[in-house]
Amino acid sequence: MNPFEMVVAIVAITAIASVVRAKYGAGSSCASSRGRRTGAADMPPADNPEADRLRGEVKALKERVAVLERLATDSSTALDREFEKLKQQD
Repeated sequence: MNPFEMVVAIVAITAIASVVRAKYGAGSSCASSRGRRTGAADMPPADNPEADRLRGEVKALKERVAVLERLATDSSTALDREFEKLKQQD
């Protein structure tokens, strides 16, 4: 077996192993991490001013993105009206 064939065989074995692992859910081998996943969705909401400020900022940014999406999909006359409305707000 030449080196090129060996590299192709290793890549094929790795690909097959990752597919089998994904299909059968054989994640990490560490027993303590099985069934326990930690993430932002699992954490309780924090009651501090910094978190409240960040939530407000995220809400404002989502509203701005919604306006921008609406502007991008509307016709040009509606676009002009929205620009005027936004200029009047500031």
